[in-house]
Amino acid sequence: MIYLDNGATSLHKPQAVSRAVNWAMHRCANPGRGGHSAAMLAAQKVYDCRERAAEMFDCQPEQVVFTHNCTHGLNIAMHSLIKPGSRVAITGFEHNAVTRPLYARKVETVVAGRKLFDWENTLEEFEQALKSGVSAAVFTHCSNVFGYILPVEEMASLCRSYRVPFIIDAAQSAGVLPVKLGALGADFIAMPGHKGLLGPAGTGILLCGSTPKPLIQGGTGSNSRQQDMPDELPDMLEAGTLNVPGIAGLEQGLKWLQKNGIDKVFQQERGAAELCARELKRLGYRVFSGEHQSGTVSFVDKKDCEILAQKLGNRGVAVRSGLHCAPLAHQSAGTLETGTVRLSFGHDATSKQAQEFLQILQTVK
Repeated sequence: MIYLDNGATSLHKPQAVSRAVNWAMHRCANPGRGGHSAAMLAAQKVYDCRERAAEMFDCQPEQVVFTHNCTHGLNIAMHSLIKPGSRVAITGFEHNAVTRPLYARKVETVVAGRKLFDWENTLEEFEQALKSGVSAAVFTHCSNVFGYILPVEEMASLCRSYRVPFIIDAAQSAGVLPVKLGALGADFIAMPGHKGLLGPAGTGILLCGSTPKPLIQGGTGSNSRQQDMPDELPDMLEAGTLNVPGIAGLEQGLKWLQKNGIDKVFQQERGAAELCARELKRLGYRVFSGEHQSGTVSFVDKKDCEILAQKLGNRGVAVRSGLHCAPLAHQSAGTLETGTVRLSFGHDATSKQAQEFLQILQTVK
């Protein structure tokens, strides 16, 4: 299979990831729920991953909270920061993981920046939104549909200048682009474990730069007499049993990235995406590409995007078509009615992979 759907999940994980999952399933019990060796080993594995994530994302280990996925982390962050009925700045490229929780909280959204690959437009409109009076901002680091890398450093600086608390959705950037809690000064940064971080499904990380509010309550293995959730991180947000095998696998994904370098991963992914964008344009497709692009590129088929994706799948090419859970992004790009075909390269991206896709595409009728 030519797998070009890493925007949904990374499929070809490093072998050490699956080995770690299997190892933990057979050796680790429940962390914090006993002094026996299997429970203590689980606690150590969880802390190893917490410590490695803290090193990668420029924070303290206790600021690393394990979640089920990025959506879970974003919901905790918005529950902590955003009051129902308030006014919040977002961009025109947000995923439903951002827009649906805001809608559920009956929040008024100010959509800032609708032009793809245009930092000037994004920053100008984003600053205007902050000036207009908002209680918080939530914005993606990189569009899951078009691969547009937003100017998050500058946006974070603007938020700090206007004293607006903010949340970053790093679903498509963690493991590919630098994500630093300390340098950005974010209140929260949410990310999945199963995409660029190369971990198993069912894992995620929420980086906490501010004091959060628990989204769910339950056992933590600490302060059991107390009926309120513990006051300290990470226990405050980690109610219930952690996914220890998943976290053990995630730790190996982080280790692989530290060893191989996220800069190298980014260059490989972007190079393959640029090759595809160039050739797709030559073949007459409408292609969305430009400056500030990641290893993701979308295009519109001349007939039907869903049918083309299905035909490619029948030929062993995995792509994603439709609205990609991001109707706001498609509305911004003018593709809400058609959707797009999305190619999203992963850590194993090569020019050969891109060329094989292009060859097969030209034979699909």
